[in-house]
Amino acid sequence: MSEEKMKFKRRGFLGAAAATGGVVATGGAVLPKAFAQEGKHEGQSIHVNPGELDEYYVFNSSGQTGEVRVLGLPSMREMLRIPVFNRCSATGWGQTNESIKIMQEGMLPETKEFLKDQGGVYFNGDLHHPHMSFTDGTYDGKYLFVNDKANTRVARIRCDVMKTDKITEIPNVQGIHGLRPQRFPKTEVVFANGEHIVPTINDGTILDSDTPEKDYWTMMTALDAETMKIRYQVRVDGNLDNLDTDYQGKYVFSTCYNSEKGFDVGAMSANPTDWVVIFNVKRIEEALEKGDYEEINGVKVVDGTHGSPYTRYISVPSSPHGCNAAPDGIHIILNGKLSPTVTVLDVRKLDDFFDDKITEEDVIVAQPELGLGPLHTAFDGQGNAFTTLFIDSQMVKWNIDKAIRQYKGEDVDPIIEKIDVHYQPGHNHSSMGETKEADGKWLVSLNKFSKDRFLDVGVLKPENDQLIDISGEHMKLVHDGPSFAEPHDMIIVHRSKVNPISIWDRNDPYWEDARKQAEADGVNLDESAHVIRDGNKVRVYMTATAPAFSLNSFEVEQGDEVTVYVTNKELIEDLTHGFTLGDHGIAMEVGPQQTSSVTFKATRPGVYWYYCQWFCHALHMEMSGRMLVKPKKAAS
Repeated sequence: MSEEKMKFKRRGFLGAAAATGGVVATGGAVLPKAFAQEGKHEGQSIHVNPGELDEYYVFNSSGQTGEVRVLGLPSMREMLRIPVFNRCSATGWGQTNESIKIMQEGMLPETKEFLKDQGGVYFNGDLHHPHMSFTDGTYDGKYLFVNDKANTRVARIRCDVMKTDKITEIPNVQGIHGLRPQRFPKTEVVFANGEHIVPTINDGTILDSDTPEKDYWTMMTALDAETMKIRYQVRVDGNLDNLDTDYQGKYVFSTCYNSEKGFDVGAMSANPTDWVVIFNVKRIEEALEKGDYEEINGVKVVDGTHGSPYTRYISVPSSPHGCNAAPDGIHIILNGKLSPTVTVLDVRKLDDFFDDKITEEDVIVAQPELGLGPLHTAFDGQGNAFTTLFIDSQMVKWNIDKAIRQYKGEDVDPIIEKIDVHYQPGHNHSSMGETKEADGKWLVSLNKFSKDRFLDVGVLKPENDQLIDISGEHMKLVHDGPSFAEPHDMIIVHRSKVNPISIWDRNDPYWEDARKQAEADGVNLDESAHVIRDGNKVRVYMTATAPAFSLNSFEVEQGDEVTVYVTNKELIEDLTHGFTLGDHGIAMEVGPQQTSSVTFKATRPGVYWYYCQWFCHALHMEMSGRMLVKPKKAAS
């Protein structure tokens, strides 16, 4: 493209430094441009040498692909994809018996009926907000919790094996969006918002409505972190968007962008102000004890609408979006979206607010004007905040204390500096910034558009995850990373907090059903080479040790229901085996000491090879066998 044409592309309007990594501006002055992506700069090193490890894990949501992606930081290298709400042909997630059980266990009965002729599970998910479990205000490395906006679900990932182990579908609401775990004293409860307003009993009795204020509702849901069962729901006015919890275990905060209960953009944005809903956790739990709730679809539902003793509503400028608790344990930042401001609340004032000793105006301690389209805020643990400006395509660094002083009337500017990002940033995340151990080293801006930052790949462009060094006096943009559909959110966790295992425990509950079935069949999963016929059901047991399966063939009849159990006997980490059955659409991962199983109908007579699809040995190509399917006898 010619230089003349380049002038009319967006990067031309954002400044020449955009082409090499960004420009820092403060008080109208332009500072030296940030560094090109060459591995080192005068700040922190972003280069991780061969054999060295990243300092942080990044757990990155994937949006529409329904998985979680695990990256290293500062290298920003992708290391793993954890399937959650999606079907994964690499691992067999959504196809193995173990994964289907997890996907179906927490499913509502009406959903099971709806899906019974469609494979039994959803094949899509819109995974937004990964958040790790806490102990005493910091990550404990036990679980990762995520939401599915598309199909109204919450899931849990075990961080020891990096596998999903629970999925719960949420009744009475639609579109789970905001999600956060309890921070203190430890994560016993996970809170999740229903974003879309719907009739509470959504059976078609009420469809369109001229009185949505009476007919359409949503709720905040509290789930038990260990069982993933629903503890309770709280019905609210308006809708619910993003959510955060405090550092005391007392309050939950949810933004509302549709206080109007509108059905289109115009109606949803008609009011000059919306609100944040504050949930008093202790009072809600007391309501449950004294029976102050109604039961709807088997769930205890507490009334949290205006006037309820269990909630309070604080007005904020129209369409607030992000909701972020500062690591000082004191402040909650509500991001304006349609307002150039963010609103700062002081959680220390909330006890008096709930006791009606002060007003909502007393709880608001700052409202700095930052720029156009503030969406989300991250923190460095040193009193500074970093807010994405969606419309301005910038990151702004500002000081919370100065914003409070300005709100009181002092002549002080809370904005420290701004930096261009590329383009339209949504979430942003700082290293350990959602914990009391925020360390102020790194910040990632998740930008919705990449436009001309990467090689052109056609109409569907990658998004752009940009790494910013925040350890020094000025923000420095040091890395662009393309990402696919759509890394909506992430957390950055120090590697000391996560301790995954490399070899499965043979007694892990993940394949408990397989162990029980093998015991009933008189089979030892660790020494198995058996074919069990039970009427028209056939159970095939085999082990995998490079470079061979313990069965090099098995025979079934056309029409049999076949279940194949494969146990990986390897004791060496990273020696994964797999089982792929040709022309049957079947593949599954079997990690060291793991048992995986898959069930299918043998409807096609003939010879079908199975093989290990994970390269494991010099004779890997020879690691295979045959399924022999005898034709069904013709009716006489």
